[in-house]
Amino acid sequence: MDEKALLALEAKYCSFGDTVHYLEPPKLFARCEGSYLYDTADRPYLDLQMWYSAVNFGYANPRLNGVLHQAIDRLPQLACQYLHREKIELAALLAQHQEREAGIKGRVHFNVGGSQAIEDSLKLVRNACGGKSLVFAFEGGYHGRTLGASAITSSYRYRRRYGHFGDRACFVPFPYCFRCPYGKHREDCGLYCIDQFARLFETEYYGVWDAKAGQAEYAAFYVEAIQGTGGYVIPPAGYFEKLQAVLDAHHILLVDDEVQMGFFRTGKFWAMENFGVTPDVLVFGKAMTNGLNPLSGIWAREALISPEIFPPGSTHSTFSSNPLGTAVALEVVRMLEEERADYETMVAAKGATFLAGLRELKKRYPVIGDVDGLGLALRVEICKPDGFTPDKELTDRLVEEGIRCTLSAAGRPCGLVLDVGGYYKNVLTLAPALTISQKEMDLSLDLLDQLFKRCLSA
Repeated sequence: MDEKALLALEAKYCSFGDTVHYLEPPKLFARCEGSYLYDTADRPYLDLQMWYSAVNFGYANPRLNGVLHQAIDRLPQLACQYLHREKIELAALLAQHQEREAGIKGRVHFNVGGSQAIEDSLKLVRNACGGKSLVFAFEGGYHGRTLGASAITSSYRYRRRYGHFGDRACFVPFPYCFRCPYGKHREDCGLYCIDQFARLFETEYYGVWDAKAGQAEYAAFYVEAIQGTGGYVIPPAGYFEKLQAVLDAHHILLVDDEVQMGFFRTGKFWAMENFGVTPDVLVFGKAMTNGLNPLSGIWAREALISPEIFPPGSTHSTFSSNPLGTAVALEVVRMLEEERADYETMVAAKGATFLAGLRELKKRYPVIGDVDGLGLALRVEICKPDGFTPDKELTDRLVEEGIRCTLSAAGRPCGLVLDVGGYYKNVLTLAPALTISQKEMDLSLDLLDQLFKRCLSA
């Protein structure tokens, strides 16, 4: 069946609700390899978002694909009420990583997707905190689109059609220094935003703290070390350490959502390791299986997740620790443990090189208001010519032009796959494969340069 016929069927029979029809017609791809997707005419598209950072280790990674083939032949299916070796070894490696890095014992609990793991963490928190259902979260934060996860995601558009099925989070400003909500400057603000948060606990009349009982009304603070959908916003040094001190003083748990930034996206196993803070609960997914089979999970301190506190059946999903997912994830974690020093050095070096190239683009194009990055989580904020006013229209044009596959790579047509995030949907959020080569980084910057020239001259 040709592409035109397939798209006609899709338009008639597929729900638009589980896809993203932001591009019309939607793009159809046929295969993938390394840093590239290929369309039905076998034209290449250099991918700088890698399935929202789910494919950190390159498309069709031979080592990881090989493990999946073996698992399909050996133990492709097993109800999660039973045990299999990969689940146990994977949980042990993740828990041992936390013991080694933070000196804290804990356990690992699996599920299928990031939103589902967030739901599990909400149950864990409520259970551990005597049923308290209120949590803090960040403005610009994204934790998923299930009913519970959307209640702690700051975007109302994910909740608008469905009403409220639980308590919405109290949203606190993220330290978005380029657009500081308090009008401060990174160089001399003294982390004013934390002082404003701490102010909530100075008196009972600010509505969150009972000083006589020494109890907060809020059970936890859900954070992303680097905001993902919010635009790859990177906090200033010292921010999370100061935040954790406020939370610890008021017996509020820190829950770290690593679904998009985990597994060396930022040059560390967990993004929060860049900031010297250890969460009470850690949520992960996406790149754990390199996108080969859905698997997610949570790690939590022993006091929150021990069998006495969180017994069998506390939460459940049929496919929660599926053997295909755990087999690939175990190989991913083994690979990272074997090559940890290499990944730390490699991702930091590649990120610095890529960021330097983006800064050169910023010098050439005033519409690039801000570039920043940590490891290979990079951001390009698109603005009006004043360098600050958000320009969503230009951002959309850049993405649409990139996917048309009319750019040039060594004289041949090439596409560029980009993703948009940010509070004003004016940020190109770049998450290239951690395996990206120097040649591919050079090509990425050249293709971006072509895009800006074309879209600004149109």
